[in-house]
Amino acid sequence: MTIRVACVGGGPGGLFFSTLLKRARPDIEVVLFERNQPTDAFGFGVVFSDRTLQKIDEADPVLHTALEREGVHWESISVRLRGESFTFAGNGMAAIHRRVLLRFLQEACADAGVEMRFGEEAPPLDELRSTFDVVVAADGANSRIREDLAAHLHSEIETADAKFIWFGTTHQFDGLTFLHRRGEHGNFAAHAYPIGQGLSTFIVETDESTWRGAELDGFDMSTPPGASDDVSQHYLRTLFADDIDGAPLVANNSRWGNFRTRRTAHWHRGNVALLGDAVHTAHFSVGSGTKMAMEDAVALAEAIAASPGDLDTAFTSYESERQPDVARIQSAAAPSLSWWEHFSFYYDALKPLDFAFHFFSRSIDIERVRRRDPRLADTVTDSWLREHGAPPLTSPLRAGAATLRGRGLLVRDHHGRKTVEDTAGSALTIGEDVLVVTAPQESHLAAAVPIEPGADAVLIVGGSALSRNLVSERARLKYGIPSIILDDDLDDAGAATLILSGRADAIARTEAADVVV
Repeated sequence: MTIRVACVGGGPGGLFFSTLLKRARPDIEVVLFERNQPTDAFGFGVVFSDRTLQKIDEADPVLHTALEREGVHWESISVRLRGESFTFAGNGMAAIHRRVLLRFLQEACADAGVEMRFGEEAPPLDELRSTFDVVVAADGANSRIREDLAAHLHSEIETADAKFIWFGTTHQFDGLTFLHRRGEHGNFAAHAYPIGQGLSTFIVETDESTWRGAELDGFDMSTPPGASDDVSQHYLRTLFADDIDGAPLVANNSRWGNFRTRRTAHWHRGNVALLGDAVHTAHFSVGSGTKMAMEDAVALAEAIAASPGDLDTAFTSYESERQPDVARIQSAAAPSLSWWEHFSFYYDALKPLDFAFHFFSRSIDIERVRRRDPRLADTVTDSWLREHGAPPLTSPLRAGAATLRGRGLLVRDHHGRKTVEDTAGSALTIGEDVLVVTAPQESHLAAAVPIEPGADAVLIVGGSALSRNLVSERARLKYGIPSIILDDDLDDAGAATLILSGRADAIARTEAADVVV
């Protein structure tokens, strides 16, 4: 008896899954449903990091072939603001127009013998489940199938505050470039990168108050897909005119939104499995959405091909392989998403070089930066040395009337009198000179943590690494109070990075494990 598999969704994840399963098991009938036409494609470019493509390429070279023939490759990331530009080399990446990638994947799917039904809405889930032995939901962030199974999957959404809108432009950028512009109503930032076909992707972000102040909130979001926000298109083209040499912005279903991070506890129910954006998302600034969907496709196709008659085993194997990888990517994406939630604050508070390094180091430390781009690392550390006269962990720290010799400090308990001390024994008393602030576990609560203006210094304890950093930044950048982060797990490279990037003034460790602040 022939096993029948339905795949709902003809994006990269659905196409890749269908191809891989059909090639591995030609005896299985695979039918793909896609409500749009094969030449339809909302959005513009798809970007990949060179370091993350091995698993996909080993399964099938179609992505490698597409990128090689019609993609664009670069090695550097740039940040531009206030007339200055800073480059971070050693970051090999490639991008391709989404429509072109879909064409390559559709051709591979057809060659494998998959029945592709474009322009056809998939039947209701109950009908699919009774007609097909396996149903795979690759129907994206607005998955209908996920919603039908919502009571069983336990999916959660965290919505970002920042607003974003997706355009293209005919201006040709030479790599991933981040542009920052202050308009009349506030700060805007663009993520831009070339995708071939004479286009570059151009994503713009801003905070809600700036968005409303610029009167960019008038588009009717109930408008059916396809229409774009012409008012915002004109406004942003004017604002970024110098950055794109007056080139037009190209719209394609371009409208403002708030990024939503999705996490889902269970990725299958009965004979239905889900992949890609239907069950997980990570902020677009880390460029992992399509990659994750295609890696899901590899694991799910392999699992079904190995155990088509035992779906519980197949789906459990699929989840066991993919969920930890996705969780790691989402965890790594959290500091990047947070950075974009606060970029306007950093733009106003930091000098251009400090701002650029703050961005570059949001997920990696100074030594990893140095391995990729020694020149950038030297520029950052040399700038610090010129200003402070010593490396970050040994330069003096002023806190009120006191000076500590070094920024790698110890928290000590002298018979109940707790202090923050340097290596020479100079100390600030906790509770008198130093205000203790407890960071929350959840980073979105960091802004609500009370900080007492006028303190000589603050010692930030508890919470997560990201929330401690956010509280520390508020203390030192908003209130001008020296901030000390207590973190026993941070190595010297990580500690130096927090100081060099302006996230903290000093890092403390406890002298003994039983010291409690």
